[in-house]
Amino acid sequence: MDRLVFLLSAGLARGAVLALFALSLVIVWRAARVVNFAQAAMAVTAVYAAFAVTSATGSYWAGLATGLATGALLGAAAERGLMRRLPHHAPLPGIIVAIGLVMVLQSGLAIAFGPEHRPMHPPFSERPFMIGGVPVLSPYDLFVLIAAAAVMGALALLFSRTSLGLQLRAAAFAPETSRLLGVRVPRMVTLGWALAVATASLAALLLVPTELGLNPHAADLLFVNAFAVAVIGGLDSPVGALLSGIGVGLLVSLVTGYASASAAPLAVLGLMTLVLLVRPGGVFAPKEARTA
Repeated sequence: MDRLVFLLSAGLARGAVLALFALSLVIVWRAARVVNFAQAAMAVTAVYAAFAVTSATGSYWAGLATGLATGALLGAAAERGLMRRLPHHAPLPGIIVAIGLVMVLQSGLAIAFGPEHRPMHPPFSERPFMIGGVPVLSPYDLFVLIAAAAVMGALALLFSRTSLGLQLRAAAFAPETSRLLGVRVPRMVTLGWALAVATASLAALLLVPTELGLNPHAADLLFVNAFAVAVIGGLDSPVGALLSGIGVGLLVSLVTGYASASAAPLAVLGLMTLVLLVRPGGVFAPKEARTA
C-alpha cells in the first residue's frame, strides 16, 4: 500500500508535466492545424538558455524567466520565419520543415554545448515528505504541481475571460470571419505559437532536473508521451490534454513501479491505440471538430 501511494503521488507530478506539454501541442494545433514536431527541440533550446543564465547568476528564477522568454521568442520566430511561408493546403511541408528544424537545433546544441548530460539542480528538495511513515510528494513535486496548475489556470482565464483570448480563439476557428471583424489573424497565430512553445519550455524546465540531466535530446521522450496524451485527449481539446496528461502520468508511474521502465512506453502506446480504435478523434474531442 505504501508503494502504491508513493507511485500515485509521483505519477501525479509527472502527469502535470505531460499535461503542460500536451497543452502546448493543442494550442499550436488549434491555432494553425499543425503538429509541431520541433516543439521538444525548441523547448530544450530554451532550457539551455535557462541553464546558462542560472550558471552565470546562481539564480534559478532568473534562469526560469529566461527560459520562458526564449521559448516564446523561438515560437514566434518559427511561425513568422518558417511556418507562415509554407503552403497550408497539405500538412507534409510543415512536417518536413519541423523535422529539419529539429535536426538543426539539436545539432547546434550538441556543437555548442556538447552531447554529454549536464546536471540541473532543482530549487527545492526532491526528498519526499513522510506522512504516517509513507513517502508522498517531495517539495519539488509540490512546486511542479503548483506551477503547472498556475499556468493552466492562467491560460484558461486568458482564453475564456479576456478580449485577447477571444481574438485568439476566433482567429483559430474562423480566420476569414475574424479578418472581416478586424482581428489581426497572423498576429494571433504568432502569439499562439509563442504561448505554446513557452508552455512546452516550462514543462521541459520542470522535467529535466528530475532526469539524468540536460542534453540536446532531453525532451524527446517527453514529446513522444505528450503527443500520445494529446491524441488520447483529442487534439482540439485543452481539457482533454489536462485530464489525459494526469491519467497517462499515473499509468507510467504504476507500470514503471510494478513492472519496469521499459514497459511504460508500451503501455502508453497500447492505450493510444485502443483510444484510436474506439474514438479516433480522442476521448474528449468535440462531436464536430473543425477540419480547416
